[in-house]
Amino acid sequence: MAILIPTQKSCARGWVEASCALIREGDEGYNVIIEVTDPVNHDAEDVEVIKSVNTFLSERGCGANPVSTVSNTIFPQSLLQAHGSTAFYGVYRERVFSKLKKSKQWGRYFDRMTRKTDRKGQLYNPLDKIVEKLKKQNGAKTQYKAAYELTIYDPALDRRRYRNAPCLSYLSFKRRPELGLTLTAVYRNQAYISRCLGNLIGLGRLQAFVAKEAALKVGPLTCISTHAELDKGNNWGIKDARKLVQEAAKLLEEKGDVRIAAR
Repeated sequence: MAILIPTQKSCARGWVEASCALIREGDEGYNVIIEVTDPVNHDAEDVEVIKSVNTFLSERGCGANPVSTVSNTIFPQSLLQAHGSTAFYGVYRERVFSKLKKSKQWGRYFDRMTRKTDRKGQLYNPLDKIVEKLKKQNGAKTQYKAAYELTIYDPALDRRRYRNAPCLSYLSFKRRPELGLTLTAVYRNQAYISRCLGNLIGLGRLQAFVAKEAALKVGPLTCISTHAELDKGNNWGIKDARKLVQEAAKLLEEKGDVRIAAR
């Protein structure tokens, strides 16, 4: 049965509400659906939640700024700010992805979004093509609403993998006259402690980039985890994971504007 999370106004609130739902389900769930009305902006309480997750993960050996590290795999915001929308694709490939080529990892999400080979063997940028299609539709008399899809899963590369494969499988952008540009992301699996909050923030930044380039406003973000779990790490157990979520929930409950009950 799907777990439908009440619509939240921010990524941090969406993460807290969904994580609490997973605790109630026994720390694991299927088809967990989060909708965030504003996936870009964070208020003071959101920042406190993000800080708490950062502190938890960094103290357990996940790097100095683990939430940003995760979000950057989906969208390298700092490169965009430093180099602009035209140049940062190339800078990413030269400075970031080139360092991964010698490893046996499957790659990075942003690389898969921006580099594919067509049937003729020609490289092209799928994300840039989506932006191009959206922009062309701005002046059209009849605008196509559902023609902007991006597949991350690649059978040619991933069909034999059980582990160490992309968890994000698919992205679907939609033009909605009343809402602007919406984004739906589908995950085959989502680790809620180590990855989910960073994933939501990265998706929001990706959505904001595409919307700005296509001269559209940012609409809601929907994230569907076909399998979700409160993950345990090398340096934390399930009790630690639950405690993190419950403490983050209290940060929001104290403000009286979020309905959360982690049991």
